[in-house]
Order: sequence, then structure tokens, then C-alpha cells
Amino acid sequence: MNRRRIMGIVGLVALVVAALATRGFGLFAEAADNTLTLHGNVDIRQVDLGFRVAGRIQSIAFDEGARVPEGAVLASLDPSPLQNQLDAAQAQIAVAAAELDKRRNGNRPQDIAQARARLAEARANLAGARQDYERRAELVQTGAVSRSLFDTTTTKYRAAQAQVSAAQAALALQQAGVRREDIASAEAQRQQAMAQAAKLKTDLSDAVLRAPNAGTILTRAREPGAIVQPGETVLTLTIDRPLRVRAYIPEPDLARISPGMAVTVRTDGNDKTYHGTIGAIASTAEFTPKTVQTEALRTDLVYRVRVTVTDPDDALRQGAPVTVSIPTARAQAKH
Repeated sequence: MNRRRIMGIVGLVALVVAALATRGFGLFAEAADNTLTLHGNVDIRQVDLGFRVAGRIQSIAFDEGARVPEGAVLASLDPSPLQNQLDAAQAQIAVAAAELDKRRNGNRPQDIAQARARLAEARANLAGARQDYERRAELVQTGAVSRSLFDTTTTKYRAAQAQVSAAQAALALQQAGVRREDIASAEAQRQQAMAQAAKLKTDLSDAVLRAPNAGTILTRAREPGAIVQPGETVLTLTIDRPLRVRAYIPEPDLARISPGMAVTVRTDGNDKTYHGTIGAIASTAEFTPKTVQTEALRTDLVYRVRVTVTDPDDALRQGAPVTVSIPTARAQAKH
């Protein structure tokens, strides 16, 4: 091989090395990988469930670890005491309604006729008493009637007058009917009885504990037969749909992401890659320092990022540490 050929080969090799070192002399730039990696945990979303009313637990339908649909009956109290109170309240409604009807209908014709008869009787008694009074008033002047007998006659006459007045007033009341105030009072009593019954119906419905969301029973704190007070925890439910991840992003990378970006989620000991989207980014920084005193401290700030996983399964458990990758993150700004 002559020297010229050797020099040509050496030059070609040098040209290839230079092309590789300069990425085609700047003509073929390698695509930048802007994937951003964040770390966090699956959100723990739990709700302590209890009855709004006191009572004795009659049944609990699910054990710990059971998945329950939204609206499922989880537990119930013995309804007998509340049902008895409701029956009494409904009977009180009937009593109040009857009293209201009585006042609205006014007095019966028979009551008015009876009042007229009593007035007539009182007037007849008054006529007899007047006659005795007038006759004995003349006789007492002549001494034919003693003063004591005349005084007794006078008392009876005045009593007969009072009885007539009372009978006249009673007849006037019967004819006038019931006052508007009495009707309003009876109506208020009926409304009060109805409100009490409505409250007891609500209490009776609250004696049944239903799942507010679909989820998994985490804790069964009480058992059938136990007496519980209002608000006392009976079951703890974990809400895992929608499944959310809470991750944190350093302040320098905050401008690289925005809500709606697609992400992938992985967790330890699980080969599956989950998918999701960024749902929200906190507007305030967390952890220390709370305020920035120097430019260097800004890199210590982090912001909470909420990711909603679109294809979760039971292997992705609440509280599990996860790694979130954002392949479409924007390139980091160069200063």
C-alpha cells in the first residue's frame, strides 16, 4: 500500500471522527430529552363514617378490605325507638288537625240552641224572682213580711239578674264563633306536630349508614350490639376513585409544566406503567423556607402537583411512593 493511499485512509478516519464529535458539523443536532421526573405518593383519601343519631347498632354489612359501591348500605341502627317516636308524633298530628277543624267549623247549631235555652231558663227564673221581690217590698213596709225574708228575696232577685247576664254573654259567644287567634294557635300546633314528625323521619333515615362514595372499608371500629353516640366513628372508608397522586416540583422547574400535561406513573415493585394527567399545581410554595431571603434559597422551594391517574388498579395503593415522569415538559430556561 503506497503512502498516498495510507494518507487518504487516515484523512477519511479523521473526517468521520470529527463528524461524530460535532454531530455532523452542526447539521444534525440530537433531539433533546426534556423528560421531567417528580416524586410523590398516592393520595390518602379517607372518611370516617358514623350515624347522625344515637342508638344500638343492629348490623354491619361489610368487613375490612371489602370494596363497596356508592350508596351501599354499610350499617344500620335498631329502628324501633325512633319508629315509636314517629308513631306518637303522627298521632299528635291527627289530634292537632282535629282541633284545628273544630275551631274552623265554629260552634254547632246544637250548642247555640242549648245556649238559648239556658238564657230562656235564666229569664224565667228572673221573672219569678222579680215578682217575689215586688210583692214582698210592699209587705215589708206594713210589717207583714219580716226584714230578713225580704233581704233573702232581694238577694235571689239580684242573683237571677246576674244569671241572665251570664246566659246572654254565653249565647253571644256561641253565635260569634271561634276567634281568629284561636284558629291561628291551632294551626301553629298542627305545624309544630308536623315538624316533629318530619324530624323523626329524618332521624329514622339517618339510622341507615350508606357509602358516600365507592371505595374500600379500611377500618371497622364498632360491632353490632354496640351503643353509639352521634358522630362516633363506626367505619373508615378509603376513596380510591378517582385515584390521585401528590408530587412535588422544585421551583426552578415550575415553568416547565402546566395543567393537562400527560404523565406516566410508576411505583416500586410493580412493572406496570400507569398513565395520567396533571390536574392542578399549587399556587403557594411548601416546606422551608417559607419566605425567600436570598436568590439561592429559591431553589429550596417546592410546589405541590396533583396528578389524576386514568388507568388505576388495586396494585396502586394509597400512600404508596411513586415516580412521575412528564415526557412533554418544556425545556428548562437557560440564564
